[in-house]
Amino acid sequence: MRSGQQWTAQQAHYRVAVQRRVLSVLTATQVVGGIGVGVGVAAGTLVAKHMSGSDAIGGLAQTSAVLGAALVAVPAARLAASRGRRAAITFAYGCGLLGALIATIAVSAGSWPLLLAGLLFFGGGSAANLAARYSATDLSRPGHSARDLSIVVWATTGGSVAGPLLAGRADDFGGHTGVYLVAALAFLLATGGVFTGLRPDPLQVAHLGSDRGEIAPERSMRAAWTVLRQSPSAGIAVAAIVVSHTSMVALMSMTPVHLDHGGASLDAVGVVISLHIAGMYALSPLVGWLADQFGHVPVLLLGMILIVCAALVAGTADEHALVQLSLALMLLGVGWSCGLVAGSALLTESVPVDLRPSVQGLSDLLMNGGAALGGLVAGVIVSTLSYAALAGLLILLALPMGTALVFARRVQEA
Repeated sequence: MRSGQQWTAQQAHYRVAVQRRVLSVLTATQVVGGIGVGVGVAAGTLVAKHMSGSDAIGGLAQTSAVLGAALVAVPAARLAASRGRRAAITFAYGCGLLGALIATIAVSAGSWPLLLAGLLFFGGGSAANLAARYSATDLSRPGHSARDLSIVVWATTGGSVAGPLLAGRADDFGGHTGVYLVAALAFLLATGGVFTGLRPDPLQVAHLGSDRGEIAPERSMRAAWTVLRQSPSAGIAVAAIVVSHTSMVALMSMTPVHLDHGGASLDAVGVVISLHIAGMYALSPLVGWLADQFGHVPVLLLGMILIVCAALVAGTADEHALVQLSLALMLLGVGWSCGLVAGSALLTESVPVDLRPSVQGLSDLLMNGGAALGGLVAGVIVSTLSYAALAGLLILLALPMGTALVFARRVQEA
């Protein structure tokens, strides 16, 4: 009995040490990867719009990147289940690097269809950043998953805020081609950082002491769907994540187009998007602490309230209202943070460790798939109706989700 207790203590000490290293590596690579994603977010919509002459095609740029993130999430989840987090995140960043290089060629050739194709692969950078948050929870202590996850989300702040600001400088220096070269360099560094630094793999260490003592075998998406149907907490977590991400992408992707109608420069658009991304990431440690302290569902409900407020502020702003639109997108970013951090932590704690990669991969597939559809619909609404109409649609999306969370909270308290 004593030897078993000694092994357990050694195992716990080892897990703590590995968790420190995991958080350090992920924090560093998230900063770099965030630059790549942020550059693409700021420039993608306007580059595609200017190349094609169409607002709808401009909206497709963000849709392509988000759809790409959804598509990359599936093989990344399979890699995580079979080979660990390191292989999965490296693969996703590699897809982002390939996409940035294709986008560079597309801009040089003046081909917007090739640009959209490149942005599909470019979405791998976002998929990698999203997958990293789950890597932070594999070795979390009970009741600390939201805080550990939020540290990695917060680390994206520097890169993601700097990215849109760098977009303007890169555009001045090398045109639109320079924008995607900066993104390619960022993804290259992030890929190398994860590949060399994420050792030992956190998911492999999480299985130490289990019956298998090794990485879990690959689980299918069908099994992940079964888990969501059978676990109400996992289901409500994924639903809230999908609504939060879809709302964020839809409004954020069309705000540069709205500003462009008012004659805003790429620098001005970059400032607005940077403030939005600061809202997404800068307060995430506070969001994580609140989720661990007061519960995941109340923080998810707060996120829906903030999304409604953001839509109201944005919907009443004209194309020249830089300050008002900045405020709207900051509220939107904090609302998204509440949904992503609290929802991801709730999902992780609701699923056994051997099923997590598949269920988390399905969650990322659904959130990015919903956001891709949201971006597509947003482009159509803005081009045929108005930016205000888009804001109204988001309110209609968030309110039912908020109502469902109220009922979920009451069930928890009963």
